[in-house]
Amino acid sequence: MSSRTPGSLGVYGFRNRADYSYDKLSLANSKAIKVKRLWNLLGEAGKKVILIGVPQTYPPQPVNGIMVGDFLTPDIKSDYTYPAGIRDEIRETVGEYLLDVRDFRTDNKDKILADIYEMTEKRFALARHFVTEKPWDYFMMVEMGTDRIHHAFWSYMDPLHRSYEKGHRFENAIFDYYRFIDSQLGKLLKVLDRETHLFIVSDHGAKRMDGGICVNDWLIQEGYLHLKGPKPDQPTPFSKVQVDWDKTLAWGDGGYYARIFLNVKGREPRGIIPSSDYEKVRGELAEKICRVPDDQGRSIPTRAYSPQELYRTINGVAPDLLVYWGGLYWRSVGSVGNPSIYTFQNDTGPDDANHAEHGIMIYRPPAAGDERMTGSTIPGDARLLDITPTILSLFGMAPTAEMEGRPLLLN
Repeated sequence: MSSRTPGSLGVYGFRNRADYSYDKLSLANSKAIKVKRLWNLLGEAGKKVILIGVPQTYPPQPVNGIMVGDFLTPDIKSDYTYPAGIRDEIRETVGEYLLDVRDFRTDNKDKILADIYEMTEKRFALARHFVTEKPWDYFMMVEMGTDRIHHAFWSYMDPLHRSYEKGHRFENAIFDYYRFIDSQLGKLLKVLDRETHLFIVSDHGAKRMDGGICVNDWLIQEGYLHLKGPKPDQPTPFSKVQVDWDKTLAWGDGGYYARIFLNVKGREPRGIIPSSDYEKVRGELAEKICRVPDDQGRSIPTRAYSPQELYRTINGVAPDLLVYWGGLYWRSVGSVGNPSIYTFQNDTGPDDANHAEHGIMIYRPPAAGDERMTGSTIPGDARLLDITPTILSLFGMAPTAEMEGRPLLLN
């Protein structure tokens, strides 16, 4: 929505280093985004906007229209809407609004599934209410159900998943949910006029997760990370272990990809890597990371990038390495004290799927008097960065000079 890369925004994950200290972190909420996004530009041009559940919109900020906060909102008792009074209308329309699945990383799969359906049904009901009852030029909603159901139910669907059980009662849970969300989308389309440009876009794909690689346990094993005292005998959050910074070269963070930080002299408070050795240490570490095999000793296609390789602009405190374990079939686990560098339980709870590189983009142009479902050709090299410039162009507006995408030629 900003047409900026993580490097330009200075946002590299849900939690980011706020400075070069060892423990100060900032959360990637709306306050982390310091640039104008699509709805700001449209609002300044006099266009009315409605936003529901878009990531990084909590805490909500003033817009020319309505904003309903995202899944990072603590709960519906929070001030999660703009204007604030719209909360009452939401309650009257759908009852208890679900910002997210209450807990999608548990073994209570029946509860997760019920919550996903309830959340999706209420979100689309609110969407239909707003688009029919409120003025708008630009409407956007994000449905988290597709993400949550992948994480919770992928192993029941995918025969290649190590936990797959043929004939399990949840084997069709994902397929059935996609049919349900198609029906919800159909209901929404019925209340939109055919002069509306429609985009369906996902910011990532999904794939099975073969396991997790415990990045900090591996760094300890290889002599890059040192603790004060013995390693914990059970998985412990990195923030709760005592690091011997005077001996530590590197540490890492968990997530869909690993973020590795080097302890650089003159940069970190107790850094030990001389700046003259920085590139040498980073290069050697990247090479070792890419040689880590899977739990069976087989080679996996891990890639370790410097931020400079990925982003033309680097703001904020960027990781020194961004590691994609095993083509994203493996995720990074940041806890310390695991029995092995390999784990098959996410440190935040059960998880079946990881984020994949490629999402989807679907575009339906206005009917122009033809009520048939017409399509449009999307360039094969389309990127997420191109979405905002493309939508601006449909409003007759040019992208700003700082945007890194370009308007797509949809024909």
